[in-house]
Amino acid sequence: MALVDHDLTDDQWFALMSAWGGCAYCGADGAALQKDCMLPISRGGRYTLANVVPACRSCNASKCNIEVTTWMRRKSLDEGRFLLRQAEVLGLVLSSP
Repeated sequence: MALVDHDLTDDQWFALMSAWGGCAYCGADGAALQKDCMLPISRGGRYTLANVVPACRSCNASKCNIEVTTWMRRKSLDEGRFLLRQAEVLGLVLSSP
C-alpha cells in the first residue's frame, strides 16, 4: 500500500461521509464507517475521491477485495441506483468549497 499514490484528504473523506449519510451500500447510519475502495487496492485501486465510499464494517468485510459492481450483483443490490448516487455525491463534494 505504501507504494501506491493515495490522494484522498481528510476534508474529502468527511465530505463523502456527510454526503452519503451512512453506508454507501446498505444505508446503515450510526455505525463507524470505514473507507472502502470501489476498485480494491489489490486490483489497482487507490484511496482517491472518485474511488472511496463510506462503508459499514459488515459491507466492507463482505465486499473484501471484490470490485463493487461484481459484489453488488452477487448480493442482489441495486447497482444502477448506487452508481447514480455515487456520481451525485461526487458532484456534491467537488462543488463544495
